[in-house]
Amino acid sequence: MQHSLRRFVVSIFIIVLPGLFLNASAVAEREPVRIILGTATKGGGFQLFGQHLAETLNATDSTLKVEAIATRGSKENLPFLEEGKIDMGQVEGNAARQALEGIGRPTANLKVLSVMYPNPGMFVVRADSPYKTINDLKGKPVAFGTKASGLRILARDVLDGLNMKPDQDFQQIILDKAGDGPRMVLDRKADALWGAGIGWPGFVKVAKGPAGARFIAPSADEIRKILKKHPHLKIMSVPAGTYVGQAESIDSVGLWSLILARPDMPNDVAYRIARAIHKGEGTLAAGLKQGAYTTAANTVAQVPPARLHPGVARYYREVGLLK
Repeated sequence: MQHSLRRFVVSIFIIVLPGLFLNASAVAEREPVRIILGTATKGGGFQLFGQHLAETLNATDSTLKVEAIATRGSKENLPFLEEGKIDMGQVEGNAARQALEGIGRPTANLKVLSVMYPNPGMFVVRADSPYKTINDLKGKPVAFGTKASGLRILARDVLDGLNMKPDQDFQQIILDKAGDGPRMVLDRKADALWGAGIGWPGFVKVAKGPAGARFIAPSADEIRKILKKHPHLKIMSVPAGTYVGQAESIDSVGLWSLILARPDMPNDVAYRIARAIHKGEGTLAAGLKQGAYTTAANTVAQVPPARLHPGVARYYREVGLLK
């Protein structure tokens, strides 16, 4: 009797045990992958974009759980990525170029998940101010962004092309938070604010202020001088109507900002991120003006294949964007 009972229990164990393992495996497969996305300081374009990106990815793919966290910006996101403190990081184009090409630092072992949006750089002033050209701002208090912002690299290159330096030809103001810049312009504590991008929050806030805004970008001749000295920069335009009161398009120079992955991000995770961005393009565009530029097609057009994460490249090949 005992022997029969023992055989019965063993039989039940053999039948049930595989099912238990299968169920545990299924639960594990359903558990979303937690991903930390480094953005920048509050009040800036990166923080706003990053929050919208995280929400879009989470809504598009339930196997992803993306959390956008505030950082000090591009210069902090780069070491955070290299050290594995964050999984994805938003990096301004010039800061990304220096890291990926090893300019002034060791070459970063980082791969691209997607482009963000183009960053044509320019200044904004109150519309009731007398300033109309970059030369007009010489000697004036100008907010050039936060200490770790990649936009300061762009400012240095643009001004260097015109034989100027932020800390010598202007009363340079370095911000603690990106959101401080537009407030300083509105309160007349700074005469101008340097920034870049489409729908950049600092520009939006000044343009919506009681006096409105005037944007100061390099002239056509100044753009030629800048590109002669810094040919890595590209001519970019801010479409008319991007900001309140902006009746005409504005030409300037800049680079595309990028979303980079930590060195050991698994291929299947990068694949899912690329797929979610691709499928969520409509949501990204509907939520933010700059989100309309975050597309698979733009990524393929702007990023050499060798710099793409292998998981991203695999997804692009599957959908016919890469050969």
